[in-house]
Amino acid sequence: MRSRRSLIGVLLSVAAVLLLGACGTQRVEAGAPTTTEAPRWQTFAPFRVTAARLSDDGRALSVDAEVPGKGKTCARELKAVVTSTSERTVWVQVTFSALTGEPHADCSKTATGTAKVRLPSQLGHRELVVDNNTTFTTDNADLPELRRCGDRGCHPAPTGCTPASYDQAVAALDVPNHTSRGEEHCDGKWLVFDVSSRMGPACAKGEAPGCGASLSDRWYFRAEKTGWVPLARGTKAGCADVHRIEPAFPAALCADLPALQPSN
Repeated sequence: MRSRRSLIGVLLSVAAVLLLGACGTQRVEAGAPTTTEAPRWQTFAPFRVTAARLSDDGRALSVDAEVPGKGKTCARELKAVVTSTSERTVWVQVTFSALTGEPHADCSKTATGTAKVRLPSQLGHRELVVDNNTTFTTDNADLPELRRCGDRGCHPAPTGCTPASYDQAVAALDVPNHTSRGEEHCDGKWLVFDVSSRMGPACAKGEAPGCGASLSDRWYFRAEKTGWVPLARGTKAGCADVHRIEPAFPAALCADLPALQPSN
């Protein structure tokens, strides 16, 4: 989804339009303004979805979404549509209409609107995915409000010294896909492990010079309510890299670690 500034700018001038799926929702990209095209109503996705609620019967869904809010031409016909369902997930798309190419429209303000839709069946323990990027669940929710799921999913692995928890730690890093993880040193509150990322060209290892090259880093973490939080990274032996940033990191977990060497 485009940023608020990008979308508001588009509502003030005609821009290049891209189709957003089979439902006909359009997404806009900034382009050269024009004053020759007549204003027309177009359909957009909201800036963001902020909340979702269910009725007592588990089928009437209300979705709160942030849209351009000042002026009748900024947003109208806010609606929600069920686009697909499965045994585990219900997908809903939220849209609104806006008048593009209107030179006098002031859409710099935003407001929260509510779109309603009746689900084909009770949501139950299925996940609700709105606009493909915001997920809600009834599990551990303060109903009728649904619980919004975080970056670690609706049911993240508990933070601890387990493989599933280590996978969550890797997911929190800015590293390429298929990064491999080395031996973990963990005490439940602190964690350190090495990661190795392939850096060579896309070829079988050893086919040509550089095919087997990789970059190794050592990452240090602290356990928080949200999961493992990265503290420091480095390649030096021992605890020097982490103690420079977090002196409380236990020396027992890092004192014997060797320096990392690049792999060719």
